[in-house]
Amino acid sequence: MALGEPAAVEPVVGEPAAVAELESERALLVADVHAGIEIGLRYERGVELDSRADERRERLCELLAETGADRLVVLGDLAHRIGAPEGDEREELETLIRAVTDRVPMTLVEGNHDAGVADAFAADIDVIGSGGEVLGSDGGVGVLHGHTWPAPDLLDADVVCMGHEHPQVRLEDAVGGSRVERAWLRGEIDPVAFVEDPGVDTPSGHRGADAIADPPELVVFPAFNERSGGTWVNVDGQSFLAPFLPEALPTGDAYLLDGTRLGDFRRV
Repeated sequence: MALGEPAAVEPVVGEPAAVAELESERALLVADVHAGIEIGLRYERGVELDSRADERRERLCELLAETGADRLVVLGDLAHRIGAPEGDEREELETLIRAVTDRVPMTLVEGNHDAGVADAFAADIDVIGSGGEVLGSDGGVGVLHGHTWPAPDLLDADVVCMGHEHPQVRLEDAVGGSRVERAWLRGEIDPVAFVEDPGVDTPSGHRGADAIADPPELVVFPAFNERSGGTWVNVDGQSFLAPFLPEALPTGDAYLLDGTRLGDFRRV
C-alpha cells in the first residue's frame, strides 16, 4: 500500500476472517475465537460436545499461511470463560498461542472474556485495551472488541473493525424453511452515536464527533467460532450487544461468508 492511501480491509472469501493491509505489514483479523467453549458449555449448561480445539487452531494457522499474514489480530474474546484460564481451557489456549506465535506475532484486543487471558499471556502476545487502538500511523485500521465505548481516536481511522456482536442472519425459503448463517456487517459510522461523549476532541484535532465530515467505515466481524451463537440482526426484537449499535450504523449491508451481498441488514 502506498503512503497516503486509505487502509484496506478485505474478508477472506468463505471464512470469518479478513486481511488488513497496513503500511508495514499484512494483518489477519479474526474475532471471537472463544477457545475452550466446549469446556465452558460443559460447566455452564451441562452440555457435552466433542472439542473442536484442534480444528480451530489448525484453521487459524492455515489462514495465516494462505494469506501471507505478518501478524494475527484477534478482535476480542480469544477465550470463552470469563476469568483466569485454568485446567483444560488454559492448556488449549497455551497450545493455540504457541502455534500462532511460532509463525507470526499475535495481538489481542481485550474483550469482555479476556481479562484473565491478557494477564496470563502478556509475555507471549501484545494486548490492546478494551477501548481499542488505531493500527498504522497514516489513517490505518481501528480495532476494538465492542463491549465498551470506543476510544475517540478510532474516528481518525479509515476503517474500524470490531467483534463482540457475532452477527447472524436468519434466511427463509419459499416453503417456510429457514437457516441461520454468520454474516458481516459493513457501513459508514455515525460518529455522534459511536462515542460516549461526542464533544471530545480526537487526537488529530477533530473538534468533536459532529465535525467529522468523512467518517470511517465500520466492519462488524462474524464470530470465528461457529458454536458461539450470535445476534440475529434481521429479526425483530433482537437486541444488539455493543452500546453504540445499531445507532452507530444507520445504513449497513449484510454479507454472507461467501461474499453474497444481502443488502441493508434491517431489511434482509
